[in-house]
Amino acid sequence: MADVQFRFRNDEPVGDPGVTVDAFGEQSNASAVRLEPGDDARDLLPHLDRIRLIEVNFPVFGDGRGYSAARILREAGYGGELRAVGEVLVDQIAHMRRCGFDAFAPEVPLDPADAEAAFARYGDVYQPTTDGRAPIWQLRHG
Repeated sequence: MADVQFRFRNDEPVGDPGVTVDAFGEQSNASAVRLEPGDDARDLLPHLDRIRLIEVNFPVFGDGRGYSAARILREAGYGGELRAVGEVLVDQIAHMRRCGFDAFAPEVPLDPADAEAAFARYGDVYQPTTDGRAPIWQLRHG
């Protein structure tokens, strides 16, 4: 398992490994879940109040299902840590953050300066997402 390289939270990190979605339903004491690309994030919605960490695996850079999972979870009110793991690339990290990820554990560590530049690259945004930034059209038209 890769170490967390970037974390945008003030609470204590969860040290427990994430269990599979299937195993989570059977384990009343589990507080961390790992979503794989074929898993449906909506299966976790009834349990969001007891989940402290959801790891979303990106096994290959071209698989974008994790972005949708993040949006589903955040829009449903999930406030715990949402960690992107696996093929997390510097050119995708800012978009992942906009979708609701607040921690990143890339398989191959990213250059910190490159990541910081990626996070700061776009001052204005066009799509509404879960990171709290107002899209430019909303700023323009109220």
